[in-house]
Amino acid sequence: MTLSLNISNLFNDSSTHALVDELRKRNTEESILEFEKKFNTKNEKNLHIYICRFLKNRSISRALASKWLITMINDKESKIKFLEN
Repeated sequence: MTLSLNISNLFNDSSTHALVDELRKRNTEESILEFEKKFNTKNEKNLHIYICRFLKNRSISRALASKWLITMINDKESKIKFLEN
């Protein structure tokens, strides 16, 4: 199944399942950050909003959500530290 990165209707079952499947497929930090960048450029809301909603609705596991959120937050923090120096 091909995932359209433009998910205008979050609660459309097929797009929700496709996004969750895509989250599960990505294992490395590089692939997670690459997907986040692509996703955020093509959607109104950033990926972390969707991950938090999935977590709230129990569409994904806490382990999967934390893996993605920690990776994204660490990346943002390292960029901020780099800009501060």
